[in-house]
Amino acid sequence: MKEKFKNMSDTNLLLTITIVIFFLMYIGAILFLGEGFLKPQAFFNILNSQAALIITSCGLSLVMITGGIDISVGGVVALVSMSCAVLLDYKGGNIAEAILLAIGIGLAFGIVQGFLVAYLDIQPFIVTLAGMFFARGLTTIVHTNPFNVEHAGFIALKDTRIYIPGMGSFNKKGVYIPAYINIGVVVAIVVVIVLFCVLRWSKAGRHFYAVGGNRQSALMLGINVKRTVFASHVMCGLLAGIAGFVYFMYVGSGSPAHASGMEMNAIASSIIGGTLLTGGVGNIIGTLFGVLSLSTIQNIVQSAGLDQAWWTNITIAAMLCLFLVIQSIVMARKKSAE
Repeated sequence: MKEKFKNMSDTNLLLTITIVIFFLMYIGAILFLGEGFLKPQAFFNILNSQAALIITSCGLSLVMITGGIDISVGGVVALVSMSCAVLLDYKGGNIAEAILLAIGIGLAFGIVQGFLVAYLDIQPFIVTLAGMFFARGLTTIVHTNPFNVEHAGFIALKDTRIYIPGMGSFNKKGVYIPAYINIGVVVAIVVVIVLFCVLRWSKAGRHFYAVGGNRQSALMLGINVKRTVFASHVMCGLLAGIAGFVYFMYVGSGSPAHASGMEMNAIASSIIGGTLLTGGVGNIIGTLFGVLSLSTIQNIVQSAGLDQAWWTNITIAAMLCLFLVIQSIVMARKKSAE
């Protein structure tokens, strides 16, 4: 067993640590904060509220695996949400047009930023910082004031629930409440599965890891580094656009303040999920558990009666420090093994 643990890859080791810590936190929440966390719907509510963040974090993980960063994703989500809201309520658009608009906005940001980073060799932090400011500013130009969408077709889509048989629970009055998930959760799960398969079994996935691990070595292996970096940003932009529509389905409104700080939560989720900031190590399943861990710790803090925003920030900061220390230990282990 010890030898097997020693030979485990960095990606699998960090993934295992993330999953174990998540289950320990969730079990701790059940033991110390009541049986509310024991109901399946409590877990499904985390998925319902964090579906957009899961998709955004997955896209960001792709960029981070290649050694880059993208802090524009929160702004893109807000821009997509506002643009779709205006299209449906003020421009007479339909659901299909709104989805195409969301994908188009995400791809536009991904292509432009990817080109600047990959082919003009501009620092990704600077490029995506500009993208974040541009997206936030454009969101306000599209519409200044927040408003709820009243489009009948969209409301029906937003209120659609997928019921999970056998997972419901009884309330205090003895009434059975079936467990459910939103459509956004299905989209998020599909994204996780597709990206997991891409990174694990495709040639493109191997290129992502190779470029993030050592760009010079990747070049010597014949990998087109610029095209790989460009592809990671395009995919991140596309997923930000999809996440924007999923977020829009969850909130049902447009507002310049939407998705505020989402890019930071996505980065935190990726790190907690085992993605190294230096690149070359990461796992989409880990990113999923990173989002779940982040949301669980927020729920624990709120359930403990610490409703002030700073307590949540403090706990997230503590979690980040913990996982950064774990990553440092893993990297030191890797160097000593070499």
